[in-house]
Amino acid sequence: MKQRSVPAWLLAASLALNAGVVVAVALHQWQGVSTPVSPRPASVNLPDYLALNAEQRARWQQLEPAFLRDVAANWSDIRRHREALVRHIFADAPQRAAIDAEQARIATLQDAQQQRVIAQLLAERALLDEGQRARLMALLLSRYAQESTEEEALHRD
Repeated sequence: MKQRSVPAWLLAASLALNAGVVVAVALHQWQGVSTPVSPRPASVNLPDYLALNAEQRARWQQLEPAFLRDVAANWSDIRRHREALVRHIFADAPQRAAIDAEQARIATLQDAQQQRVIAQLLAERALLDEGQRARLMALLLSRYAQESTEEEALHRD
């Protein structure tokens, strides 16, 4: 692997992991999945977990639909380019230019995804009180500490 592409791959992996965890939490909240609160919740209904009041819930529900729609569309694009990347890597005669082009497109899409997530989290932060922000931050940080990419899991065994 070229030396200059290592930071790009690390950034892409980090962005994918961060965005993936936030999206998973948001999707579970949007679907209304509710589980008991535990140190390692599998899924969480965020409005309940954060104990949002009626006004906060209404504002929260206004924020979610467009974000979830955009995130789902972006992940679809990322998935399509990841599949193309893998096909290029394992082609009979891999073309480095095609591999690099797919990697660059994935990185661009992941950067856009991360910006969506940051904007969403800032909007959510604005409607939460201090205690609720602390709970959401702790939940996100615990998820980041527990999660690994599927690629990492495949190579551990």
